[in-house]
Parts: sequence; structure tokens; C-alpha cells
Amino acid sequence: MEPQPPLKSSLTIPAAIVFAGAIVGLAVILTRTAPNPVQNAKQSAAAAIAQNTVTVPPVTANDHIFGNVNAPVMIVEYSDPSCPYCKMFHSVMRKVMNDLGKSGNVAWVYRSFPLDKPDDYGRVLHPNAGHESLAFECAGAQGGNEKYFAFANKFYELTPSVTPSSPQGFDQTQLPTIAKSVGLDVKVFNDCLASGKLKAKIETVYQAGVDAGVAGTPYSFIVTRSGKTISLNDGAWSVSKMEGAISQILLEEGVNTTASTTPTTN
Repeated sequence: MEPQPPLKSSLTIPAAIVFAGAIVGLAVILTRTAPNPVQNAKQSAAAAIAQNTVTVPPVTANDHIFGNVNAPVMIVEYSDPSCPYCKMFHSVMRKVMNDLGKSGNVAWVYRSFPLDKPDDYGRVLHPNAGHESLAFECAGAQGGNEKYFAFANKFYELTPSVTPSSPQGFDQTQLPTIAKSVGLDVKVFNDCLASGKLKAKIETVYQAGVDAGVAGTPYSFIVTRSGKTISLNDGAWSVSKMEGAISQILLEEGVNTTASTTPTTN
């Protein structure tokens, strides 16, 4: 998970070394006694469900929703387009929605959380993330949720993210090319980008995420129809871990997972 830039570590260097050593030792022990993948997925799901509930802004018509807008379980993801872990998790969520979303019991809510603000030392983790988030919003403004997710999917397929081998990330001049590839009017898209009129919306979502405890990306919550909100605060989960947690929560919510409901958005 990419950390939020303003956060600073409270560990001193010696303490950090000792702590790191303890973690390595623990990792060795856990590796030697690791359960099989099925057990691990079930235990991870149970651990997620056991977490304390938190407060996160409710899902509304202003959100970008993939799947049934009335789904009993919503996966609310705060994500940064430049984040390599978000790129990984995006493919995970596409698989989860393909496996579980068709029933209408699960929906995916994508909220922008660009890490493009300077930290306490003036460093910016992802300088293009705000502009990329704006491109997502411009796609949605023109074509609704369908084009929003179509644009996001194509972007994550193409972007190299920001890594030591590709420090500049995605070539920003190619954003209109993505817009064209998913059927958007490129002139309208470019005008939206140039105007920056949707930046305030992104900032509002970002600040609400900070208030909800989002400290890096990807950072997700499972929100249920009954009012339960569970924080999945340890980054990009695997498909098996996500589906295990969702299946367990659907069971606890008393949802009939054999019923089929046609999703109302794409």
C-alpha cells in the first residue's frame, strides 16, 4: 500500500532496526508454519470481519459505482491512479466483480485519493495523480459510471505506475487517446481537463477519506446494507482474500447468494 505523503514515522532509526529484525524473524516462523491457501483465505476473511467498525461517507448517487447500486454489500475503494498497488488491486476487483458482482449482491465504489500533495519534507509521491484522477472524473462527467470505469480499466491496463524504473509514470499526453478508445468525445474531454472544474469534487472526496482514516492507497471499506462498515486497511488484497471476506459477510447479512439480480450500472 502506498502511504499518504504527510504521514511521518515516529520510530527512531535504532528502534526501527530492532523492529524490522523482529518482523523478519516473525516472517520466518510464519513461513515455516504457514497454513494452506484455503485456510489462509478463510482466516484472513475472518480477521477482516473482526475489525472494529469505522465511519466512512455513505455511498450516494454522486459516487462512481460498478454493479448493482442497491447491492447489500459495497466495496468502497480509495485509490490513486499512479499507485502500483492500486493497479494490482484494480485487476483484483475486476475479477471479484466478475465472480460475485453478477448476482447483484456486491458493488464496487471507486473514490479518488491522489497522493499528489507534498509531505513534511516537500516531497510529492505521485505528482500526476491529481491530473489522472481529474481525467477519470471527466470521463464520468461525459459518460456516467459506464465510461468512468471503462476509462479507469483502460488506464490501469496501460499505465506503468510510478516506480523506480518508471519515475514519471504514465505519459499524460496519452490521456485523450484513452478517452477516444473508450468512445468519449475527445474535445469535450480535453475541455473538461483544461477547465479543472472537477478538482473541487476530487478534493472533497480526498478530505472525507482522510477523515475516515485513509492513510494510503489502495484503502478499502466493506459497507453493508445493515450499516456495518469494515476497514480493509492493509493494502491490495488478493482475489481469494477479498472473495472470502465478502462471502462471509454476505452469509452474516443473511443474503441469499443463489439469487440473481441484474446490475443497474456498469
